[in-house]
Amino acid sequence: MKQQEFLTTVMPFKDKLYRLAKRLLVSSEEAEDAVQEVLLKLWNGREKIKDYKNPEAFAITMTKNYCLDRLKSKQAGNLKIVHSNYQNSENIEKQVEANDGVSMVFKIMESLPEQQRMILQLRDVEQFEFAEIAQMLESNETAIRVTLSRARKTVREQLIQQYNYGVS
Repeated sequence: MKQQEFLTTVMPFKDKLYRLAKRLLVSSEEAEDAVQEVLLKLWNGREKIKDYKNPEAFAITMTKNYCLDRLKSKQAGNLKIVHSNYQNSENIEKQVEANDGVSMVFKIMESLPEQQRMILQLRDVEQFEFAEIAQMLESNETAIRVTLSRARKTVREQLIQQYNYGVS
């Protein structure tokens, strides 16, 4: 596979890889590093890309696995320290005024369990089908649907709680 063919095959979904990595790792710098590593691995194995039915799903699976490995590695302690440096406003009214609904949902998504966060990202943000998500996460569609339902319910409840803050 030549460079141009690689670029036309892989680069269209580079942003999806970044968004998934950012959702899992939280840090922008870590997400950029993760995507760069995955792209390097794809480049090194570029001759095998033609063998995959869906190169995008393969790349997303690689990104997911790389990010999970990073979180489990020795460096995970460092990642948690970096991620705890974000600003957390004590005043909910200012937070609601400063952020629109979408950014609030993304903040809530960060607090979800890893599997729920990943499935919500892949389905609702990246718009993948259930079958594709099940293949990427090596699960079945029913489990994906149940996990997605639980994630959406948690996000909905937390949004309602934040919007109704202080109101009986």
